Amino acid sequence: MDAQAEGATPDMALRLQQILKETPDKNLYLGTKDIRKWRAWLESPPFYAKAADKVWAMMELGIAELRYGQEKEAVQHLGQAFKLGRESQVEAKQLGECMFFLGIAYLRFAETQNCCQQHSPESCTLPIRGAGLHTKQEGSKNAMVAFSQVLRLLTPKEPKYHSARWLLNVTAMTLGTFPEAVPTNHRIQLDRVTPQGDRFPAFPNIAQKAGVNSFNLAGGAIADDFNGDGWIDIMTSSWDTGQSLTLFLNQGQGTFKPVVQQAGLETTLGGLNLIQTDYNNDGLLDVLVLWGAWLAENGRHPNSLLRHDGVDEKGIPHFTDVSYQVGLAGVDYPTQTASWADYDLDGDLDLFIGNESTEGITAPCQLFRNDGDRFVDVAAQAGVLNHRFAKGVIWGDYDGDRYPDLYLSNMDGENRLYRNQGDGTFSEVTMASGTPGTYQSFPAWFWDYDNDGALDLFSSFFSPDAGFTASHYFGYAMQDQFLPGMYRNQGDGSFKNEAKALGVNLPIMPMGCNFGDINNDGWLDFFLGTGNVGLQHVTPNLMFVNREGKRFENVTLEGGFGHLQKGHSIGFADFDHDGDLDIFAQMGGAFPADKYYDALYQNPGFGNAWLGVLLKGKQSNRAAIGARIKVQFEDAGEMRTVYRHVNSGGSFGANPLRQWLGLGQAKEVRTLEIFWPRTGETQTFEGVACRRTILIEEGSQTITHLEPTASLVPPPEA
Repeated sequence: MDAQAEGATPDMALRLQQILKETPDKNLYLGTKDIRKWRAWLESPPFYAKAADKVWAMMELGIAELRYGQEKEAVQHLGQAFKLGRESQVEAKQLGECMFFLGIAYLRFAETQNCCQQHSPESCTLPIRGAGLHTKQEGSKNAMVAFSQVLRLLTPKEPKYHSARWLLNVTAMTLGTFPEAVPTNHRIQLDRVTPQGDRFPAFPNIAQKAGVNSFNLAGGAIADDFNGDGWIDIMTSSWDTGQSLTLFLNQGQGTFKPVVQQAGLETTLGGLNLIQTDYNNDGLLDVLVLWGAWLAENGRHPNSLLRHDGVDEKGIPHFTDVSYQVGLAGVDYPTQTASWADYDLDGDLDLFIGNESTEGITAPCQLFRNDGDRFVDVAAQAGVLNHRFAKGVIWGDYDGDRYPDLYLSNMDGENRLYRNQGDGTFSEVTMASGTPGTYQSFPAWFWDYDNDGALDLFSSFFSPDAGFTASHYFGYAMQDQFLPGMYRNQGDGSFKNEAKALGVNLPIMPMGCNFGDINNDGWLDFFLGTGNVGLQHVTPNLMFVNREGKRFENVTLEGGFGHLQKGHSIGFADFDHDGDLDIFAQMGGAFPADKYYDALYQNPGFGNAWLGVLLKGKQSNRAAIGARIKVQFEDAGEMRTVYRHVNSGGSFGANPLRQWLGLGQAKEVRTLEIFWPRTGETQTFEGVACRRTILIEEGSQTITHLEPTASLVPPPEA
């Protein structure tokens, strides 16, 4: 029977193949429509076309070719456009824009020859040095000439003027001629680029050595244990509509084994974001794949729920797409963000999907209530349709009433905080809570950065231009309206934005994000994967270390985190089981030319104690999402308290559901408390040994010590 016949359950694999076939004509980023359009125009321009029109058309063709990875053709057409424009005496602004993109084409050519074809762990990492320096220098030398010319053609009122200043410095670094090759009036401040001393240790990028350096476009990443051997694996996606998901199984010896077909992933193509869950409470981690972001009407792609079917005798898990069967696919909107929680406290996980409404499409958000065997969209009844361009959604019980509340980060308007009323409906409390954010926001998360037991909130302004973002490196002050939202929970239902006081007062362009305690001091740190769609948006990823909840220190450069390629999904996990959190970063941009290698930053260690806690719900949802953990311990003669709430972290990237608590110099955990929101019950344990991972089951007073290679996953059904 034809899977697409009337009355039949649609076949996800066939739908994804259809999307792949439509990509050349319908996908604004991956398609070739613009190349064909401008080539046809230039072959037969309209009779009324003026010289400026031809310059524009040739420039647009060059940009389209550049985005598709046709760098030599792009250089040729952008050069011809500039020559024609100069001969025709078009205005300086148009000439400057043309020369700007010619500089980008040369820089991309340099990156292809050096960072991609001669890749090293130091490639494209600020400050560029060592093996990151370009040995094939033609592209960068030409780019420097081009950007210097842009600065003569454009005025400081033009955004590309500031981008050209920034890129002039970056290009000089690739040649090893920074700072002397950059005029002093365009030179970035050295102390903002060069690490000062050894205040923070470097985290080497070991992705190539570990076997997880996929060369891909933007995508999702989950760090978690998919086969139950105790080692944290990695699953990645790429929004390339022809690229399958890949599961990297941790081999426990510093390397990972990629599996695709054996895991049933070969027909799951594309996907910009991934989130793990256990929607059916069977103890196996399922995966949600999100599609269609940024594509407006052409982004009506079905999201995919991959059910974990169990692990075979070789330790390889297998997944089956059940999206249509369970009611998650069929009414499809563009999205890249979703979050799981048991919002009605009935013991299973529900799903909120933040969709992207634009002028071309009305895309209400969806709240799928889990009814056991199917999901039902109840967003309208619950009052959470949003009708905005949602880029980040996250659940968290900010008011401590047991019911998870919902925060939406929107790209085209104020963000929204919905308070869970406990009766299946939500009330919007954005303005009353003081959390509207900026007009243009992207990633978001709930966390307790100050360890007071109340969930705080992060939402970030998404800088529209790399030149604006780079203003920090030229010493410009940050205007308050562009600060990220570092919202401290004041305990009375309101929040206060402490970004400035906490030292997070620089312009950022975040997409991927996550948090974790990388130095095991008990305070949550965070990592931002940065960038924007355009190839010109080159800006370093960012790492901030929490200094006792009083300020955040930017350790991007000292730690070696300042990767200049586009950063997407981020995951914090102890991949090598040595007692500290490493960081995985899924890299790559939106256009075919913007592929790059993923990164894995290995933690050098800080010597502090830690505790891993894996919770197993019984009356609550099996994955324990929403449960709260509280530990008390003595650290250097002082009693301290650290809190965690169970989820996968930020809105673009997934940490393990197994929670990680840094304990400083603690010898043991005096008291460990687990609060289960569904029942309101608290489990208490005393004298818990640290520097180990433990399993606690809801309602049981037994603590199980977990070691890698021990199977935590039930065997597949016969």
